[in-house]
Amino acid sequence: MGKHSRPGPPNQPSRAVPSMDADDRLAAYNKRRRPPLDVHRRHRPLHGGGGHLRPEEPRALEEWNGFSYEPAGTAANLAEAVRWVNEQTSGDESAA
Repeated sequence: MGKHSRPGPPNQPSRAVPSMDADDRLAAYNKRRRPPLDVHRRHRPLHGGGGHLRPEEPRALEEWNGFSYEPAGTAANLAEAVRWVNEQTSGDESAA
């Protein structure tokens, strides 16, 4: 593997950034509106540091609004924050 090779099979396109539609006039605009790495929800420790450190401390929850991340609440610990990040946002939350 060369110095600038991307990881993964050489016969597949990169999955890091979805390809743009050449016929869509707003493709460049829509590309800028995508969250970094298509992560729409994320959590951060309230007191700084790595996200995996001190799992019992509270977390700030952030959600992508189309332009930047905005505060969406807090979680008491890492487990609750991960649950919030992974929960369904498509509207079919009726199954319990």
